[in-house]
Amino acid sequence: MKENAVKVLVVDDEEDLELLIRQKFRRRIRSGELEFLFAHNGREGLLKLAQNRDIHLVFSDINMPVMDGLTMLHQLAEADLDVQAVVVSAYGDMGNIRTAMNRGAFDFLTKPIDFADLEITLQKGIAHVRSLQASLETRDKLVSIKRELEVASQVQMSALPAELPPNPYYDVKALIYPAKEVGGDFYDYFQIDEFRLALAIADVAGKGIPAALFAMVTRALLKFMVSQYESPAAALDSVNAQLCDGNDSCVFITMFFGVLDTRSGSFLYSNAGHNPPRIVRENGGIDVIAPTGNLVLGIDPEQNYGNAEVQLHPGDTLILYTDGVTEAENPREEEYGEQRMDAMLRERASDDAREIVDGMVASIREFAGDAEQFDDITCVVSRFLARRNP
Repeated sequence: MKENAVKVLVVDDEEDLELLIRQKFRRRIRSGELEFLFAHNGREGLLKLAQNRDIHLVFSDINMPVMDGLTMLHQLAEADLDVQAVVVSAYGDMGNIRTAMNRGAFDFLTKPIDFADLEITLQKGIAHVRSLQASLETRDKLVSIKRELEVASQVQMSALPAELPPNPYYDVKALIYPAKEVGGDFYDYFQIDEFRLALAIADVAGKGIPAALFAMVTRALLKFMVSQYESPAAALDSVNAQLCDGNDSCVFITMFFGVLDTRSGSFLYSNAGHNPPRIVRENGGIDVIAPTGNLVLGIDPEQNYGNAEVQLHPGDTLILYTDGVTEAENPREEEYGEQRMDAMLRERASDDAREIVDGMVASIREFAGDAEQFDDITCVVSRFLARRNP
């Protein structure tokens, strides 16, 4: 048989029907295009179907001994078999034909069989089966893709840093809501040593699995470079050189990376084309952290990243975020924007890191309403609690 051959089961108690069908379709049977199997009642038909799971098209008489066609159709429905049925009966038996159609038959033929009509119905049945099979294959592929995306999402989320234990000198909380199953944002925070806390946030140009993979590679490179820490700019110089090497698709990533020294409150940072973070002062004032005038990572291997420094005081809070926060839209396609974000942050100047993170999410969701999320929403909030003695 050919790979795309169609198996057809004919269930009928008329002995001569098998000979007539084999004669009518002999060339297509010989070429391997069609294969016919025969049964003489519904019970035999169910047995043939159980033995041949690749049968997807059945022509069945209604009135047969042992088990009639209507009972067989009911059994097929109960077994949830992937089979399309055509019923065959006398024209005057329209009541049973209607019952058969209600039980899942997709077409019918009347006796005595007109073989020209049989051939037309057969072709229609084959087309119907192939269409259903194509739909099932598409569904299975989509299910497989969804499962892969779910696994990728789990891997991506598991790669994010665990919450740090309570610390008397700083409090850090973060969140990420991908627009798709996986996204191109990432954040990180970790102690470089007993005095210094590293904070990073980044956003890949693009969405989905390619962006997520690029983000994970970038995060791994950053962690490695920080292990040889000289300064944020030096770390970004090295990460950028690695990302540019072999980056033929010109994928790029924005990143803000800074280090808080808990002994002094000094925050040294470098910004690779990322949104300017905020400092929420204890009195409710908002300072925008100035850019360092650098390009995104992954484009120019000759780019030299610069450092800048700001001073934090106990009670001040750093807010790092991606453009998914400020560019979140409501149903009228208005953006959440920096002004709304800053107003929300002023109201929460005395809140702890978790309350600010939760408040930011609640504020964005209230603003966006039922509008679709088009970009990943990510933020890192770090509150400086007290200076540490050297």
